[in-house]
Amino acid sequence: MSAMAKQLDYHTIHKIFTRFQELEPEPKGELEHVNVYTLLVAVALSAQATDVGVNKATRALFKIADTPQKMLDLGEEGLIEHIKTIGLFRQKAKNVIKLSRILVDDYDGVVPSSRAALQSLPGVGRKTANVVLNMWFKQPAQAVDTHIFRVCNRTGIAPGKDVDAVERAIEDHIPAEFQHHAHHWLILHGRYVCKARKPVCANCIIRDLCPYEEKTL
Repeated sequence: MSAMAKQLDYHTIHKIFTRFQELEPEPKGELEHVNVYTLLVAVALSAQATDVGVNKATRALFKIADTPQKMLDLGEEGLIEHIKTIGLFRQKAKNVIKLSRILVDDYDGVVPSSRAALQSLPGVGRKTANVVLNMWFKQPAQAVDTHIFRVCNRTGIAPGKDVDAVERAIEDHIPAEFQHHAHHWLILHGRYVCKARKPVCANCIIRDLCPYEEKTL
């Protein structure tokens, strides 16, 4: 990663997110799902995998297993047949079956809406929990992935030495009005514009506000 930029001031950050909002007023996550359970499973499967790859694997899966009980009925081997194109599929299959069993036994098949409860499920870390809290339960939770970590440090929007520090910086420095959609705007910006190896600075709507010194113009 390039050197951490200095924290931007409030007014610059407000300008940046105003532009993001004007460009995409209602940004959406790219993982396909039909309910909160399938969202949870899709996010858990997406660790060290692409959204495109996960979507290909889950389209048929979610037609037959869109609840914890249906996933248990499918079973681990049946699940593996659907997700074997995804990295770490065996461990992920074990986790999905285990979390489905816990949801059925302890939560009446309902996905909980608290971070602590979500993180207690097998294969669900803080990032996965935050995605579910943000996308389904409309909480201003910030799921910091590699794209967000890079963008926040490169631009100075919310610099931090690790993902937890960046998450806190987002919560502290991004205006409240932008908190709900912040992580989607940052992910999309990192995925399509502020790329890791060669950022597309010529197409960047915030390049005049960004202090990154190695711009590709």
